[in-house]
Amino acid sequence: MTSIEIRELTKDYRDTRAVDGLTFTVEPGRVTGFLGPNGAGKSTTMRLVLGLDRPTAGAATVGGRPYADHPEPLRHVGALLDAQAAHGSRTARGHLLALAVSNRIPAGRVDEVLAEAGLESVAHRRVRTYSLGMRQRLGIAAALLGDPPVLLFDEPSNGLDPEGIVWIRELMRRMAREGRTVLVSSHLMNETASFADHLVVLGQGRLLADTGMRNFLHQRVRPRVRLRTLDEKLLHSVLTEHGYRARRGDDGRWTVEDARVEDIGPVTARAGVPVLELSAEEGTLEEAYLALTAGATRYASRPAAAARNEEG
Repeated sequence: MTSIEIRELTKDYRDTRAVDGLTFTVEPGRVTGFLGPNGAGKSTTMRLVLGLDRPTAGAATVGGRPYADHPEPLRHVGALLDAQAAHGSRTARGHLLALAVSNRIPAGRVDEVLAEAGLESVAHRRVRTYSLGMRQRLGIAAALLGDPPVLLFDEPSNGLDPEGIVWIRELMRRMAREGRTVLVSSHLMNETASFADHLVVLGQGRLLADTGMRNFLHQRVRPRVRLRTLDEKLLHSVLTEHGYRARRGDDGRWTVEDARVEDIGPVTARAGVPVLELSAEEGTLEEAYLALTAGATRYASRPAAAARNEEG
């Protein structure tokens, strides 16, 4: 079992502190989603883990040692940070073969990962002819080449078609089930919610959250109940009488904020409200994420009218 250990990690670029005293651990056996607004320090942290930048202070280790201290590092850590990293004049197979030889990985492994990534039929085409999605698949194949216990992916679904998105989602889950350590940075909240077990969230270089997915949602999104009835007037009256705020949607369903099924069910039953449907409405990762990072965003959009008013 191999974990990624981040301890008091700090990185300054002149007058900008990109990473500010980060401490967290990425554990094996689960997929950890790495979230944060633009400029939060996610990519910088990944570069520090991979030894592509030197920290100003603190340390980032993989399996108890810096990445650069691992012999044949592709056998220990696989990473996709930039889909454009492969030289355009090489074929996909040639690119992977060069990586394999430099890390004493059997040549047969190249064909295995090309098949895993769905690139067998284009393995002898030059990389410059590849679409973004094909380059992305090649980068993932390179990360898998050494069959490493640790995987780091930065926006792995970028450019992939729907089949590719399902493939990478299932791949990450399978890697975690096999006991590997998987860290995935993404801005796609719905997609992250579909594969992540654990979340690490950054804001302006600082750690905002390090917790399980379910706990993250439950702490930051108010519970809601959705229901449908044959007697809307009675329903609204009963809910108001018990202090609940309810609103009717265009589809005829009512949403009750700050309520749970076990609260609303008995109330409506005692009042004789004919309920056709009653269910909990799960909060989304996007809602919870925006609630947490609202005050930790370096680059936030504003309506054009608001910006004009401030200038005037």
